[in-house]
Parts: sequence; structure tokens; C-alpha cells
Amino acid sequence: MFRFVNPLLKHIIHRSSYDALSRKRCLQYLKTLRTLQFKGYNTIFFGETDLSESLITGEKLPYEDVLNWPLWTIIHAGNSQGWIPWRYRVFLRDDLPLDKEENVFQELCDFLSITYGKCAIVVREKRQPRREIEESTQEAKIEDPLSSPAPYLLSIKCCPKIATAAGHELLSVPFSYHYLHPMDAAWSSLKWFIINNRKEFSLTSLERTYSYQCILFSDLIGKGIEKMSPNKWKLAVSKVKRWENYYLDRFS
Repeated sequence: MFRFVNPLLKHIIHRSSYDALSRKRCLQYLKTLRTLQFKGYNTIFFGETDLSESLITGEKLPYEDVLNWPLWTIIHAGNSQGWIPWRYRVFLRDDLPLDKEENVFQELCDFLSITYGKCAIVVREKRQPRREIEESTQEAKIEDPLSSPAPYLLSIKCCPKIATAAGHELLSVPFSYHYLHPMDAAWSSLKWFIINNRKEFSLTSLERTYSYQCILFSDLIGKGIEKMSPNKWKLAVSKVKRWENYYLDRFS
């Protein structure tokens, strides 16, 4: 009797020394996070996502044209109970002054100190090109096998010194284990809301010589963020905790 191999299993995954280093970083992150939680730190997940103009308008354009269209970056934070009551930020990509980057993170840290006390602020590690990863692997093993890049987002620079000065700790989820950061589920919920409801937040005017479309951008984003309810947040964080327990048991 002939058996057919699943095409997905035909690909050979080449593992390198980077995989072992990545597991060590993941274990270090998890142990540090659990230690801080045991000490009474509140876990806050801080993240961002990009929204392209084509996503907002629904226009289908060639990939080359999409790359030249403006991008908006949304920055927000949440915990196991839902979005934190902090005013989220929307920036036009590459339009944020450098001196304002740290001010936003400073404002977040001050808000967390007043509202929650000491917190463990968790961000995602920025993705590195594969070539840079392979080249830096040997250097990292020689210098410090558990060293990790300074945690920062694509738009907002998260300074560990600012977090420490406010009584918080800044942690970074290794990129290979990005699903340990529940913000992905929140951003997915927002984008699906935009896709399914953008027509309800747009006004179209047809003139003799031209036509234009007006989109209630702020209302669209606000309602989309509200759709990520506290119950959805609890489910997302619960899923992350199951993965955390699994890796703590497997990598220890």
C-alpha cells in the first residue's frame, strides 16, 4: 500500500547554532518575566502595527505602488484585563521627530507608575535579516551567549533607563517567539474590523469632473480598537501563558 507524504513535510529545516541561542534567550526572558511577576510587577504588553492606505481605503493596487503609499503606525498597550486606559498614538510613518520618540515612552512609563505601580513592560524584538543573524551568532556566543538586542519598536525607541527610572523593567520577546506577545491578536482584530467595516466609515462624493472619498479615520480606528474586548484579551493572554509554561518546562 502506497503512502503519500504531506508536501509540507518535504521541506528540510536546517537548524543552526542560532536556534540554540534563540532558545536560551527565550528561557532567559521567561524566567525574568516570572521573577518580576512573583515580585508583584504588573505585566504590560506594549506594541505597534502599521496600517497602509490601501488597507484603509480598500483600493487594490500593484505591490510596487503600495510600497510608495503612506503608512500609519498605531501604538498602544494592554494587559490581561484589556487595553490600558492610555491614549493610544497614531503617527504617519517617518514623520515622527526623533526628540519625540522617547517622550512618548516616558509618558507611558509615568502613566503606568500612577495607574498600576511597578510594571514589566514587554515589547517585541525587531526582526533582523537572516544574514545579520548568522554573522552575529558567533560574536554573541563569544561575548555573552544570553545577550539580546536592546528592546525597541520600529517607530518608538524604548529606553531601559527611562523604564528603570520610573520603577519598571523593560523586557523583549525574542523575534522567533513573537507569539508570546498577545498584541498580534489585538492588531489582527483591528485590521479585520477595518476590512469588514471601512465602507461604513467612508463618505463618497461624485461630481461632474471628479469624485472623492472621505474616510472617518479616527472613528474607524477607535471602533476597531474597541472590538478587541476584555474577553478577547483574556483569551489571547491565556494562550500566551500556556506557551510560556510549555517552554519553561521544555527548555529548563
